[in-house]
Amino acid sequence: MSESNQADVIVVGAGVIGIACAHYLNKAGLRVTVIDQSSIASACSHGNCGYICPSHVLPLTEPGAVGMALKSLFNPSAPFRVKPRLSPALWNWMWQFAKRCNQQQVLTAGTHLKAILDSSMHEYQRLVPEESLDCEWKQNGLLYVLQTERGMRSFAETDKLLSEHFGVPARRIDGTELPTFDPALKPGLAGAYHYEHDTSVRPDLLNTSWSQRLKSRGVTFIENCRLQKILTSSGRVTQLATSGGLMQADRIVFAIGAWSPRIAAELECPIPIEQGKGYSVTMSRPNPSPKYPMLFPEHRVGVSPFDHGYRLGSMMEFSGFDTSIPESRIQQLRDSAKPYLITPCGDGPVQTWYGWRPMTWDSLPIIGRVPRLQNAFLATGHNMLGMSLATATGRLITELMQEQTPHIDPTPFSPQRFM
Repeated sequence: MSESNQADVIVVGAGVIGIACAHYLNKAGLRVTVIDQSSIASACSHGNCGYICPSHVLPLTEPGAVGMALKSLFNPSAPFRVKPRLSPALWNWMWQFAKRCNQQQVLTAGTHLKAILDSSMHEYQRLVPEESLDCEWKQNGLLYVLQTERGMRSFAETDKLLSEHFGVPARRIDGTELPTFDPALKPGLAGAYHYEHDTSVRPDLLNTSWSQRLKSRGVTFIENCRLQKILTSSGRVTQLATSGGLMQADRIVFAIGAWSPRIAAELECPIPIEQGKGYSVTMSRPNPSPKYPMLFPEHRVGVSPFDHGYRLGSMMEFSGFDTSIPESRIQQLRDSAKPYLITPCGDGPVQTWYGWRPMTWDSLPIIGRVPRLQNAFLATGHNMLGMSLATATGRLITELMQEQTPHIDPTPFSPQRFM
């Protein structure tokens, strides 16, 4: 990087989190370069369901999660699965996760998640129209559909917790009303809860439109540029050795998601993230196609009806950096939608996808200054909420970097909590 092109900030990682950081840093008047080992938003930011959902305030560390994980060791088709492997880091992560699977942790972590989810939604509502982002922004909520009366009773407890403790309301819809509410749903379902304040986007369109806006404002994106080594001296990052040569900037933001643990030693900072693998399959719209984005909690599958496509997504596999896409998992997505939808799948060609979600053991993202390096910042560990939390993360990173008063309390998300 020549001196004339010297950046104030280098953002490592061009997923939605890196794009959001670049946006707010650029807006603050800083010269920003974003590098990525692949192409812009080609990993977990690409094939997800596109939910921006304040209703997702409950952490994964819920009572009963440990039991599901243990059972999954012997069930390759479990939607929440821990694949047996010899990994001390994984089992330490699981132990720390297990210690937090209690009601008090649900309430504590949920309170912190609500603050950043609400902030992010507020930022999106301003960002999308201001930037004229072409991303299929839809404000028609998220529909949680239950197949059985048992499932309906169980989710009623979740809805009560969301409403009473977190102020997240929903409309309860009886099963007899569902075919009228969304004609794509089969008759005979138990019911649903409609979280009207959730929104959705088509992720690839959001990332493409947003990154193009940033390029027009002078943000530099360098694709296929792999980070090889972080050079430090006297408590600062001095240079980044990359496949494109040495790079330097006043400050560095590391937004590399599931790959973050690989730089922990160089940053002298624990980054306890495990890869939570998810899958999706995208195809043409079925007829009839759902009007609403949906979740089927009993089968742990999400449905995203786009303007020109249709996506089924789900699964949580702790299987490391596994790159396979088993046909059985894709078929499982299809089969899981059959009890709910008149036409669960569209015809024609399909696109299959996997992504590694960066999962933390307390379900909270890692946002803030690296404790032992004055000019390095982490923006990672967003679990399953990268799309939802991107804007608030970008704003918070910028505030912390410029030593401004943060708009929300950053303490729960600080890397310091792992030191």
